[in-house]
Amino acid sequence: MEKILIVDDNPAILDALSLLLEIHDYKVVTANSPFEAIQIVQYQRIALVLQDMNFSNDTTSGEEGKLLFYQLRELNPHLPIILITAWTELETAVELVKAGAADYLPKPWDDAKLITCVNNLIELGKTKKQNQTLLRHQQERDASIENANLVGLIYRSTAMEQLVKMALQVAKSDVSVLITGPNGSGKERIAQIIQANSPRQNAAFITVNAGALPHQLIEAELFGAEAGAFTGITKQRIGRFEAADGGTLFLDEIGNLPLSGQMKLLRILQTGEFERLGSTQTRKVNVRVISATNENLTNAISKGQFREDLYYRLNVIELNLPSLNQRPDDILPLIRHFLVERELDLQCENLLLAHSWPGNVRELENACKRVSVLKPSGEISIDDFGLTPITPQTLTQKIEPNKQQIEDAMRLHKGVIAKVAREFGLSRQALYRRLDKFEIAY
Repeated sequence: MEKILIVDDNPAILDALSLLLEIHDYKVVTANSPFEAIQIVQYQRIALVLQDMNFSNDTTSGEEGKLLFYQLRELNPHLPIILITAWTELETAVELVKAGAADYLPKPWDDAKLITCVNNLIELGKTKKQNQTLLRHQQERDASIENANLVGLIYRSTAMEQLVKMALQVAKSDVSVLITGPNGSGKERIAQIIQANSPRQNAAFITVNAGALPHQLIEAELFGAEAGAFTGITKQRIGRFEAADGGTLFLDEIGNLPLSGQMKLLRILQTGEFERLGSTQTRKVNVRVISATNENLTNAISKGQFREDLYYRLNVIELNLPSLNQRPDDILPLIRHFLVERELDLQCENLLLAHSWPGNVRELENACKRVSVLKPSGEISIDDFGLTPITPQTLTQKIEPNKQQIEDAMRLHKGVIAKVAREFGLSRQALYRRLDKFEIAY
């Protein structure tokens, strides 16, 4: 319940205003002098002040109210103050409104107008407070990300911002991380961000595609082998874990690792110990493991294709990377990164935003490489990307809301652009263009 301070030396006015405001569910505190008002504002959380302009029987100049106003503003520059004024003090009241007073009401006041004014100012104060909180949080996020090494990651979506922030937080610790998400969405880049912002940033970062390792060579690749350990190996081989000692090992496509490899991997994650193939000497390494997969490992566990104990060793913290079509705000910034200083026509932008991008960022990058080779100059159209055609009718059905729909969504989501854009499947930039087109304030 919001607390309102009424300042007046007339007990009848204090009682009348208190009753009126309490009927409308406001908590009221009263003061009959400027000194008492200042004490209350210093030590209580006041949402709004209603103050008289005079506090002495022989004074009608409004100078006392003027002095109190400036004292309250000094204590809290954002505190809404409504002046209650007689006609003789109107000039002073107007002067104070120009100096920042929220409003003034003449005596005798109109109850309905006073309540409307109070309600509007209280709601405005809440909105300002929320905006200030959001701005502070945004500045804190920006500061934390600004000083981080993002290894060239390009993004603008809220989903990626949250993921990056979590990755930076995880980077400070030394726990195992599992990065999940579809192929081509950027899992290795997230792993690089974790490494680059961790205490191991200056140590080795070794990448292994577990799904591409031949079954018979998995043990030798991961743990190394002595000369003569098997046919064809004529000299000692250092495994990936030894190469990553003191640093980070990134195991990509971990869901494709066969059960025999999973068992050996579990041991080194538990103890840090291993033996090279063909050796009985136990070695020990200090390696942080980051793994990634596009597989549903819980399903693989239920089918007996993945060890549950290994899953929990790898998945101390999981970072789920959304597909590109789930973060459309990233599409145009990525295209501008891949196609520097190139112009897209508006229809091309809209169609690219509507494309499903099943291959995610990798597909987008390849499409941009195609354009740079086949259309090295000039404005780019959708045909230059060589994508599966999307008809304008399909695009219109998917993302083309009318003015009324946008206005309704803006009211529903209280003007939060990201939520409105998500409702229509638009990027924020695309929504801004429509807001400007329909002359909708934001």
